[in-house]
Amino acid sequence: MIVTPLDSAILDSKEQYVFYHKMIDFTLKELIVAVQEKQILNQQEVLLFKQYCDLLLYSIEAMRVKYMYDEEENMKVDLTDSGFPNYLEFRYLFNDLGLREDYLGKLTSTTVLKEEFLDTLMRKKEPVSKRKLFQAASIVYYTSAKKEYIFNRFVQGKIIEAPQGFEEDYLVSWSFYDVSHNRPYICYMYFNYDGKDVQDYKDEIYKVLKNAADRDMNLDTMAYAIDKRLPKVFPKTIKRVDLGPLHNVFAKDENKVTHAILKGIANKEVPLESYAFSFKLDEVKSGSEFREGGFFSKQTFQRWDPVFKQRYVFAPHRIIQLLYNKTPEIMNKLAMPPIQISQL
Repeated sequence: MIVTPLDSAILDSKEQYVFYHKMIDFTLKELIVAVQEKQILNQQEVLLFKQYCDLLLYSIEAMRVKYMYDEEENMKVDLTDSGFPNYLEFRYLFNDLGLREDYLGKLTSTTVLKEEFLDTLMRKKEPVSKRKLFQAASIVYYTSAKKEYIFNRFVQGKIIEAPQGFEEDYLVSWSFYDVSHNRPYICYMYFNYDGKDVQDYKDEIYKVLKNAADRDMNLDTMAYAIDKRLPKVFPKTIKRVDLGPLHNVFAKDENKVTHAILKGIANKEVPLESYAFSFKLDEVKSGSEFREGGFFSKQTFQRWDPVFKQRYVFAPHRIIQLLYNKTPEIMNKLAMPPIQISQL
């Protein structure tokens, strides 16, 4: 998949960037709380969900600092199918921080910059120039941002014991940023292991997940690929969370929820900062097992049940009312009534 900045758009001004960053930070935090309160995921899954969202929030905050006073570059935001930054922005962050020492050596020292700021503000009684502010923001960016906390294209979670009450022995999670949709996905797999210590086999498991389960595809196709490539692993349940789109004033997609909100904003029925969050949860379970192969190389495979799909919408009260009026056919097919979260 070749990704280019053309898959995204540049917001019109720095004021819009400030507004956008405030919106995405606020809405993601609201979403985390609501998912936990409504028990859409179990306690262990929520804990992992929050960890992946924290990486996402950390990365977007690093982007905010990076572009805050940059007159030449602008952060690319996907306005068509996600509401999140373009995938390339995460890659740029990762590459930047890999060259941290090279950049830090070229930046003006903080002592010199502080003296210049004080001289400009106190003695000359003038505002600090954008160029100097950009230098200061660059220092903050390169000294504080950590490469290991950036949400990468594929983020691997550890293999842990499944929560109490589960028939399966183990749980592994992972997350990926799909480059075609520019949206984050979070996955969970409950499985059994045909061996003594699963940690001895973890490298093989991680490798297969990275190669076979790192993009949006039919969930039963993903499950079959994992099952086939890991003969010692018996996957029993796979869940996948699709985070987004974030429907808001910047969006330019064909989604009916987005259009209802944009029309409401245009008609002054709802405020400019109105938003809704789509959240999809797909789940596939193994109904039974079968063995296949030659006499000396038989492998146990899972017979997968149909994929169970659940759709949710999170939005402030006024937007929920609007969506019931404008898109009742969508609202009535949700897994539960639209979940109310705070307005921005």
